[in-house]
Amino acid sequence: MSSSRTIAQSQALRLVHLTARVFFRRIQVAGTEHLPREEGALLVAWHPNGIVDPMLILNRCPGTVVFGARHGLFRWPLLGLIMRSLGTVPIFRPKDFAHRTKEELREQNQQSLDALANAVATGSYAALFPEGVSHDNPHPLALKTGAARLYYRARALRPDSAHPPKIIPVGLHYDRKKVYRSRAMVAFHAPLELPEDLDIDPPEDESLEEAKARNLALTQQIESSLSTAALAAESWELHALMHRARKLVRAERARRAGSNPGRSAMKERVAGMARIWTGYQARLATNPELVNPLLSRVREYDADLNALGIEDHELDRSPRLASPWLPILLLVQFIGVFLLMPPIVLAGYVLNIPTALFIGAISKTLAKEHKDVASIKLVAGLVFFPITWGLWMWLAAWGQLEVYATFPGLPRAPIAAALSTLAMAIIGGGLSVRYARVAQETLRALRVRFTRRTRTRTLARLKTERSEIHDAILLLADGIELPGSVGEDGKVHWT
Repeated sequence: MSSSRTIAQSQALRLVHLTARVFFRRIQVAGTEHLPREEGALLVAWHPNGIVDPMLILNRCPGTVVFGARHGLFRWPLLGLIMRSLGTVPIFRPKDFAHRTKEELREQNQQSLDALANAVATGSYAALFPEGVSHDNPHPLALKTGAARLYYRARALRPDSAHPPKIIPVGLHYDRKKVYRSRAMVAFHAPLELPEDLDIDPPEDESLEEAKARNLALTQQIESSLSTAALAAESWELHALMHRARKLVRAERARRAGSNPGRSAMKERVAGMARIWTGYQARLATNPELVNPLLSRVREYDADLNALGIEDHELDRSPRLASPWLPILLLVQFIGVFLLMPPIVLAGYVLNIPTALFIGAISKTLAKEHKDVASIKLVAGLVFFPITWGLWMWLAAWGQLEVYATFPGLPRAPIAAALSTLAMAIIGGGLSVRYARVAQETLRALRVRFTRRTRTRTLARLKTERSEIHDAILLLADGIELPGSVGEDGKVHWT
């Protein structure tokens, strides 16, 4: 596996890693054992989150990765510089170049295709998002044939002694993709196993129709693999119900094991969702008359929990801080959240909100597509927030000197004033992003405890319903080979 990097690539990667650490609370990775070490590979991923998607792959993929990206992104300040430093190859879309002929665009894209294919042929990874556009759907969109054409071009360019490159489907998962400091996961799945008629080097004398038919057939194979990697659902409602089923099974399994599994990590969450998704897809194809009534029960159970404002595991136990010291701890929590934090949060708002509003405005103005808004905000934030903090530091130092000139008895401390302002801007800004959720969780803790005291009969009914649905789900899954494994503590482990 080729891993040599230029100085520019190394510096760009450091910036990508730093951005990812700032943007996400935690990024987990699974399946790196599927990545070949001695030959190149084509990474194909679905595209749910703009420029954050390639940032995740770069952050967690060993070795050199060359991306293909639409040409317009290279004109973005800073982002274009980073992309060029990383060796990103431009893709020219017809709708972005209406003034050019089809022949000109075809020639340019063939050069881009050759550059990506050559990277794979010489032992690197090339990465594509074959949907061609980022989106907010719970499933991959129809794929373009570019990934298939790239794969066969790489096979044709590789040395005679080299093995054929691999095609690695990549799953990208976010718990709340639009929320700062959320969690994410990158899952590298097993290489595609191609049938004999697709696992070939393209003959030099084949016709254009034969090449198109083979590219289309491989694209269909890739599309199927990406649906599995993305845990695709027909709608967000179905996606939410499958997550409810996952949480339901997890909570009931933990109760029967007598364990408290705590909050699920992204790796466990995705593994559990994969088991539910696999079982659902298998049984929907063979026994829909059993699946649909069970889905209706999960929907009603979900509605009841939402009406009470609690989660599955809270049927069995109260939230954190349940102890003999609960009244004191709750009082301390209340004081901290609602009395001590607001001044710091207010300072963070004052110091950062003008820049945040400015970034929001320019992102909506400059974005050609809705999904570009989040990407522009990320890049603009890397530029404008440090500038903003620097200006506030200068103003704080200047103001302190002015105050000192007026009142000489006060200490002369412009540097301390500047650093204090910087700390308040960063800490207050970070808290301001998280404060709404912290306040909601505090109020939720109080509401859940109140519910557990006043709705004992309803909770008992829901616990019985959860147990019955759990058993019904396991019965339907009997005989199906599910991904992952279940430990003695009731947690699902990625395998």
